[in-house]
Amino acid sequence: MDLAKNDSQSKTTVETKGIGEYLSSHLRQYGLLFALIAVMVFFQIVTDGTLLRAVNITNLLLQNSYIIIMALGMLVVIVSGNIDLSVGSVMGFIGALAAVMIVNFEQPIFLTILTCLVAGGLIGAAQGYWVAYWKIPSFIVTLAGMLVFRGLSLWLLQGQSVGPFPKEFQIIATGFVPDIFPAALGQGLADLFGARQVNVLALTTGLVAAALVVWLGLRQRAQNKIYGIEDEPKSFFIARNVIVAAALIFVMYKLSLFRGLPNVLITMGVLTIIYAFITETTTVGRRIYALGGNQKAAKLSGIKTERLTFLAFTNMGVLAAAAGLVFAARLNTATPKAGFALELDVIAAVFIGGASMSGGVGTIVGAVVGAFLMGVLNNGMSIMGIGIDYQQMIKGLVLLAAVIFDVYNKNKQG
Repeated sequence: MDLAKNDSQSKTTVETKGIGEYLSSHLRQYGLLFALIAVMVFFQIVTDGTLLRAVNITNLLLQNSYIIIMALGMLVVIVSGNIDLSVGSVMGFIGALAAVMIVNFEQPIFLTILTCLVAGGLIGAAQGYWVAYWKIPSFIVTLAGMLVFRGLSLWLLQGQSVGPFPKEFQIIATGFVPDIFPAALGQGLADLFGARQVNVLALTTGLVAAALVVWLGLRQRAQNKIYGIEDEPKSFFIARNVIVAAALIFVMYKLSLFRGLPNVLITMGVLTIIYAFITETTTVGRRIYALGGNQKAAKLSGIKTERLTFLAFTNMGVLAAAAGLVFAARLNTATPKAGFALELDVIAAVFIGGASMSGGVGTIVGAVVGAFLMGVLNNGMSIMGIGIDYQQMIKGLVLLAAVIFDVYNKNKQG
């Protein structure tokens, strides 16, 4: 009996030690997630529950949509060992271009969107050309681009705000996906939950997304076991998936109590899945990480480093253009100061999300979580009535802490 008891205690000790060792070696990956949870719990308490109200969660998604879209491209640029300081100005310029085409020249919305995305791609390609093939530091090229496109926005708008946009354009950022389920089902759920309304599509999407996350996790764990790859402790795996699945269901439930799924959430979700797939499972993704890790070694191994750098900046230009369209549609006008200093929020989100200053390290999910962390900080401090001066200082300290943490981890591993 005592032997069985001792054996049980031994197994518990080993598992606990395994969890501790795993967390220690993956602190960069999971530390951010724990930080986001802690920040949300803190603001939920100090704002008397305002942070996680349905309308505020919807606003949080809408307010940070363009940051997240640009963070996806910025992660690729930073992983490749570069940086892009022009994204805020490019975003503002594209919004101005869309306003002039739609409002002043009454061009079709589809043609305007296509033109703006192509223009963004050309801007990114132009900057990427100088960085990739002329070896001019990306900091200098994109700093010049920031000034150039800020000036072009002023010139294009002639120093005036242009708007409003037609409703067909506004739905890009402010529209919601219609509920395809019968209204009677939504009303029945509303009565069950004691709510005024329930969007069944949003609630169903949350359940499906949670089930998909768990299934993909189990599938990856089974594959790791087959190939003998070291995996996370079972108890930690279960706890992590329960937390993620519960968070997805909770957020979608809250959205279902308001107006359902925002159009821009679908856009962000699809882009996040695409870029996560590219960076984590494709040859191009692995080559981008190799490029940022050691450019000379990557080139000697046969990787076309110049072309990858060029494509990274072209991709960033397209995403900055998409963010510009979303931003303009949300404000319902284009202003000369649109996008001012937003490049700092985008870069901060990527670094806070775990990307390394030297390149070669970072994940799409980390960049998205970093952007949400910045968004929650902004939203929570605004609800508390904290002034913009203190908000900027706190965000700066958070960024500095993230960079110090990155350097500390490197020195510890080295």
